[in-house]
Amino acid sequence: MENIFGEKLVSCCTNPMTGYFRDGLCRADKSDVGTHVVCAVVTKEFLEFSFAMGNDLTTPRPQYQFQGLKPGDKWCLCALRWKEAFEAGCAPKVYLEATSEKALEFISMNDLIAHAYKKEDNLSSI
Repeated sequence: MENIFGEKLVSCCTNPMTGYFRDGLCRADKSDVGTHVVCAVVTKEFLEFSFAMGNDLTTPRPQYQFQGLKPGDKWCLCALRWKEAFEAGCAPKVYLEATSEKALEFISMNDLIAHAYKKEDNLSSI
């Protein structure tokens, strides 16, 4: 599996464990109808947007081994949800090296790069 640069896909996050296959990688196959391929650093604004769209990512769901997300967590997002947030002006930053090349089927490279997460980004402002 390759990232948007055609390089080896790196892990998005293992704490919390993310990815459709819960292996830390933002990768998908045909069974993943949501196409969880964008590694994002979630923000309060994005979490509120997602909740308003009917997807509560903050409430723990132990039956799914999901502890709930908080601002600053990295998470594999559905490509179309990220694009919706982008169009609404609240897209979270993207960890590009951990974002699957499949994301480019839904989102332009320029839009992803414009929202690149950089290690020097101040997470306290998220």
